[in-house]
Amino acid sequence: MALSQLPAGSQSSNSLFSVLEIAKEPLTSVPQCYVRLEQEPTPSELSDSHKGTFPSIPTIDMTKFVNGETSDFASQLEKLHSTCKDWGIFQLVNHGVSPMLLEKLKHEVQVFFKLPLEEKMKYTIRSGDFEGYGNIVKTKDQKLDWGDRFYMITNPVHRRNPYLFAELPSSLRNTLESYFMELDQLAMRLLGFMAKALKIEMSEIEELFDKEGMQSVRMTYYRPCPQPELVVGLTPHSDATGITILNQLNGDGLQIKKDGVWMPVKFHKDAFVVNVGDICEMLSNGVYKSIEHRVMVNSEKERVSVAMFFVPKYEAEIGPLRSLVSPQNPPLFKRIGTEKYVNDFFSRPRLGGKSYLEQMKIQNV
Repeated sequence: MALSQLPAGSQSSNSLFSVLEIAKEPLTSVPQCYVRLEQEPTPSELSDSHKGTFPSIPTIDMTKFVNGETSDFASQLEKLHSTCKDWGIFQLVNHGVSPMLLEKLKHEVQVFFKLPLEEKMKYTIRSGDFEGYGNIVKTKDQKLDWGDRFYMITNPVHRRNPYLFAELPSSLRNTLESYFMELDQLAMRLLGFMAKALKIEMSEIEELFDKEGMQSVRMTYYRPCPQPELVVGLTPHSDATGITILNQLNGDGLQIKKDGVWMPVKFHKDAFVVNVGDICEMLSNGVYKSIEHRVMVNSEKERVSVAMFFVPKYEAEIGPLRSLVSPQNPPLFKRIGTEKYVNDFFSRPRLGGKSYLEQMKIQNV
């Protein structure tokens, strides 16, 4: 699909741009709507003594929580605590999700993105909404990410958009349903361990992320780009979530900003990457830190990922947990209803680092 064939009204809020379709035609240069020259580079090396190397993000082993000895549990809990404070991201190994289910999910998601554009157009983001297939385009001169995405709310079930999940191909729908159930259980276990690490009652977390907690999924396909240095797959940002569980189906390109430097994330086979979101930073009153991240693309390999986002229920109020606040440790963040928090996040003109979290901070007078 040439740029001249993009849907009319491309300056409005919900036009569909498909990298898959654009890149089917031979490209000698990247269309201007994707050119992002402002991106900070990734250093090719850290120092002469560590030439060409980057530190690996920490690894958390779920079996040491579930099946380990008391000493294993305590050491892993302390590792989780320090990781959430110092990194805001970790790889989760031995997470217990079926390898067969993960392989099936990988196949179904790849098949979905290879469907004809006419099929995927059924799920196009509609006016005034933020769910569906495509990019949300709010201004005529907006720069776009080099990737095709499909985003939808999955929980609570009554909030599912009727023209999205229910209309997906049955094989993908059934696989996703099984995956959502597995990830829901996994996320609640992780949040429970994070509560223990913070030395708070699990009930404080359960009241926020119970069965009515908001969950959503983003499936993304990053096609190879002939000029990868000119584009970005996913704009730098921190997630406006409690936690995010990322399943990288293939490829690489995820980068995090650690100590002011962009560094690539190398995945262990079959591991999930879990990152602390802005809500978790707020709930912990700044003890745990959300991580700024982005996705870069290359000229040879595609990347496909499925990210699950976990947010408190709409009826809840987000802010520092009461048990973590005292006269000696005053709240660092405002209190806000979850529904307003989510709607305000999606109404912003664009993603931008940790700027949304900055708006939640209490400014010292």
